[in-house]
Amino acid sequence: MFAQTFDLYFRSEDDLAYLPDGGHGAIPRTETPAAGSRRVRDALGTEERETSLQREQIEKLQLSVSSAEVLQKKDFAQMSADEIADALHLIQRMALPLNEIETRRMAPSPHGRRLDMRRTLRASLRSGGEITDLKHLGRRYKPPPIVALLDISGSMNEYTRLFLHFLHAVTDARKRVSTFLFGTRLTNVTRALRARDPDEALAAVSDAVADWAGGTRIAQSLHLFNTRWSRRVLGQGAVVLLISDGLEREADDRLAFEMDRLHRSCRRLIWLNPLLRYEGFEPRAQGIKIMLPHVDEFRPVHNLKSMADLVSALSSSRYRHDRFTKFAA
Repeated sequence: MFAQTFDLYFRSEDDLAYLPDGGHGAIPRTETPAAGSRRVRDALGTEERETSLQREQIEKLQLSVSSAEVLQKKDFAQMSADEIADALHLIQRMALPLNEIETRRMAPSPHGRRLDMRRTLRASLRSGGEITDLKHLGRRYKPPPIVALLDISGSMNEYTRLFLHFLHAVTDARKRVSTFLFGTRLTNVTRALRARDPDEALAAVSDAVADWAGGTRIAQSLHLFNTRWSRRVLGQGAVVLLISDGLEREADDRLAFEMDRLHRSCRRLIWLNPLLRYEGFEPRAQGIKIMLPHVDEFRPVHNLKSMADLVSALSSSRYRHDRFTKFAA
């Protein structure tokens, strides 16, 4: 985005077509603009356009209390285009989990229980070799990795974009986040979501995935994840977020085996299902019945409030000082 802004500011002839008036008669470019060029174009437009754009942004930011409450509880599938834009802005500003867990590694700590002889002897050199101050080691705490498995099948199409924005915000804040998309196949989009610009990140994800809004093969996708990726990303007490409606076409013992294997390989397995938005929801589908016994939590995720509740749950004290108690057999 900086390179695009630099060229536009100094009126690069090749990029004048990005201006709102087409560069005062310049020939428009035919190729697809790069990710983020729309915001660059809006920022460097005419003065009147800048004024209207700023006014529009201010109006969006200054939501009334009542409209904000409605937006928090409104289903993503029922939002208009303007409400989705407001929701994306709120997701980017959402407070992300910063909880820490105890690791096996040691670090200098004034309240540690283990004596650090190396630092103690080194500090004694200042007093001529006399040990006057004992140094200690304590357990090191760090945020656990987060692994997200997002269903992008046709039944999840109305929620996929907002979930990707949420995962991009989590990835940007935590850095120890791995994201996988699955429909009829499994795709690792972790590197694509690491781009700081959300437009660039989602454009890279779109180029990497070939099975958008298709069928669902949960058992096959979990098998590929368990055999190829679990040992790489599920170490150090990882928390797995499985985002899916559980509507599997081939629900059999294979799905139960792969869910059990995934459950044993992580510290916590949280299933986020948008179908829980219905008050009378019952797990009647065969795939949901098979998957439920192998998860630690079953949560709804269909609006901003459910996302905020998930963030609060991950940041609560019940996750904070949990030791590594579960690993794959």
